[in-house]
Amino acid sequence: MSRSTRRSGQVAPEPRRIVRRLLASYPDAALELEYSNPLELLVAVLLSAQCTDARVNQVTRTLFRRYRTARDYAGARLETLEEEIRPTGFYHNKARHLIACCKALVERHGGEVPADREALEALPGVGRKTANMVLGNAFGIPAIAVDTHVLRVANRLGLADSKNPLEVEQALMAVVPRKDWTRFSNAMILHGRRVCTARRPRCAECVLADLCPWEGKTAAAGSG
Repeated sequence: MSRSTRRSGQVAPEPRRIVRRLLASYPDAALELEYSNPLELLVAVLLSAQCTDARVNQVTRTLFRRYRTARDYAGARLETLEEEIRPTGFYHNKARHLIACCKALVERHGGEVPADREALEALPGVGRKTANMVLGNAFGIPAIAVDTHVLRVANRLGLADSKNPLEVEQALMAVVPRKDWTRFSNAMILHGRRVCTARRPRCAECVLADLCPWEGKTAAAGSG
């Protein structure tokens, strides 16, 4: 069993205290992706798969000036869009998904991003995580988006005991007040990037260290 995985069944001694402390530690938790409207956030999240937010932001600063509406993306030449998003990686699939997604937005929703999870998940390339990120951050509809960071941190903290994103989402919904769902998942993402990293986590600097049941905590903290 790797050090990055806690023992099955090991639970946080005080889950709601963990939630309160994490929210207090990240009072203004927000996504690090840059966007000014729901369409830009949707595009940025689609491009962020297997790519850093910093790299996505570098690409979208130019992309968002060239493509302002869903119709702009829907009518884009595939090869041109591929080159424009190439730095984000997996650009062939991302370009195809992006064009197909925006064509669906035009055909089904008049070019507007719907504020509805079912409608969002029906769009090409859009899964539950992406839908929840858009709902929570672009529309202010409480939602917990479970990415790799949230999945890892939730399991280490004993707030969940599953590798299934939906099960982790449901576990977090049970202990986090609904009004805080979006901010909490954003805080978990930031905490996973800055402190509770996949490799060499900074346990000695973690505000949750005394509440964390993760079996790798002490070793990780001592490894520097």
